[in-house]
Amino acid sequence: MLSLKKSCVAFFAAALFLPLFFSCASVPSDGAASSGEIEKRPVGEGQAAASKTAEPEAVPDSKITLLFAGDVMAHATNYRPGKFDRIWRDVAPLVKTADLAFANIEAPVSDAIPWNTYPQFNMHSEYVEAAIDAGFNVFSLANNHTNDQLLQGIKDTKKYFDSRKGIWACGLKDNPSDPISHKIIEKNGLKILFVAITELLNRGDASSYIDYYPSTQKKRVQLSSELKTLQEKSGCDLFVLSVHTDEPEYVLSVTEARKKFYRDLIEECKVDIVWANHPHVVKGYEEVEPSTSYAEQSGRKAFIMYANGNVISAQRQEPSFKKPETDWDNTGEGLFLRMELKKTADGKITIEKTEPFLITTYIAPSHQFVIKLLDDSFLDALDRTELSDWASYLRARREIVNKRIEESEN
Repeated sequence: MLSLKKSCVAFFAAALFLPLFFSCASVPSDGAASSGEIEKRPVGEGQAAASKTAEPEAVPDSKITLLFAGDVMAHATNYRPGKFDRIWRDVAPLVKTADLAFANIEAPVSDAIPWNTYPQFNMHSEYVEAAIDAGFNVFSLANNHTNDQLLQGIKDTKKYFDSRKGIWACGLKDNPSDPISHKIIEKNGLKILFVAITELLNRGDASSYIDYYPSTQKKRVQLSSELKTLQEKSGCDLFVLSVHTDEPEYVLSVTEARKKFYRDLIEECKVDIVWANHPHVVKGYEEVEPSTSYAEQSGRKAFIMYANGNVISAQRQEPSFKKPETDWDNTGEGLFLRMELKKTADGKITIEKTEPFLITTYIAPSHQFVIKLLDDSFLDALDRTELSDWASYLRARREIVNKRIEESEN
């Protein structure tokens, strides 16, 4: 894993280079120069000169930037103030540096149903539109709150996302008999397969309309088989899998069983990026090198995010200013992980750079909950405005999360 340290100081802070090599499917190079020599003919009097055969142009490298966030939630405290653009104002410039920015929508999205908070959420489309305006364009819709508003909520959510051009969302089905949903995202010369599943639901209603795979051995075998088939047929360059996990919320550790499950998906289904969420706390991430012959031949490696925490929520409504190490305060931080990838002419994909950015949910003097980069610039601004309680608290919170990440490396 990588330490956050103080890497959130600026959008383009120096980051650790990871020589990851991804390949969903063998992609032949269509840009290799011809090995045959050009035939040369003498030009005689009155004879037209033979035109030279043009050599094929080399295929240029393709580059793409991905950004992975965590859970977008809408408690009453989040949606009652309105003015949702303010939530994202300070992080939107960073999000917009990514070609594809991923987030989990932790609620149904139905304008026909009233707003609703915990435990049966519902958000309106304007809340999501603010996230889209901030730069997010790829969404997981499969999580434990997906069916909070029963079948109508599921259908309205799918209808809304299907209507948005240039937005990709997975996790819901039109019919129970439909196969697992997926999206093929073609961007900057890369073909990306995206799938989103959930291992748990808060209620069983309408579960057949959700990409729901409980964490039983039988369902995991089924999931592996379906993902393997889908990957093979897709011809993708990169396979991104979102997993909403069946594990305790707010627990910071990662079990060996869960690590093995993700590695099995990487080995058996050629998943390149596992993007997991649900615990509402930052759990860290790591590079994984599969041991299969496929990996050895292709140089393929993979990347796992165990949980990126909350993007926006109101779970931390009363920060423990005098005791920042309080467990519940962990719900106030989240992680943006930014990746720059390159596809070379031979079809291999490398992650050129990764940059972790720690974010925090800050309660503004207006009592609106907003997202801030937890960097020196923000902390210094708190000092200058004499909000010393917030400044000292968030400095301590940053150290706590950084230490946790460091410990998870060992």
